[in-house]
Amino acid sequence: MLPPENRLRRREDFASAVRRGRRAGRPTLVVHLRSGATDPHASGESASLTRAGFVVSKAVGNAVVRNTVKRRLRHLMRDRVALFPPGSLVVVRALPGSGDADHARLAQDLDAAIQRLLGGGTR
Repeated sequence: MLPPENRLRRREDFASAVRRGRRAGRPTLVVHLRSGATDPHASGESASLTRAGFVVSKAVGNAVVRNTVKRRLRHLMRDRVALFPPGSLVVVRALPGSGDADHARLAQDLDAAIQRLLGGGTR
């Protein structure tokens, strides 16, 4: 599970990452990254933490499917949050195909999107 201090919770943080950050899309998800964003509401020590949030709409499936996708994505991000620069805001938006995807497919798409955002991938 992703630790609470690494979770995005406020609407402004989600909007900042989606509107002002870069994005990389894959068949099952889109990852938005705003590198080195500073949080004016955070204390000095927690401002350097990378925080991640998840958007899973009703287009993905019913409540059971959406919660399953969110749990899988949180679990996958737990190991990958250290890859991002300190202070980054990351939003993972699940696409409708993610409800039918298995854990391995979500991991593969997440890794590919992160690699592309961090400069290791090509279009």
